[in-house]
Amino acid sequence: MMKVKKVPQRKCLGCNEMKDKKALLRVVRSPEGEVSLDLTGKKNGRGAYVCPDKECITKAVKEKRLERALERPIGEDVLKQLLEDFEHGRQ
Repeated sequence: MMKVKKVPQRKCLGCNEMKDKKALLRVVRSPEGEVSLDLTGKKNGRGAYVCPDKECITKAVKEKRLERALERPIGEDVLKQLLEDFEHGRQ
């Protein structure tokens, strides 16, 4: 009898839905305090997950969910950078 492999689940900070870890984007705060998108899922630091769409990323920042998860203030400049990285990462 084959064992069913458990798929890791994470909650999106934008829409609050549980999804497969691989279907979400990881936003990471490095030990130096820099916030960036982690497209590999292996960057060192504190991570939080959002759906790969602009609305979820924006909502997570505007409602300060990302700020709480990463334990660091997130400003408009960081939001702009995350959206830019998201656009470049999709190409």
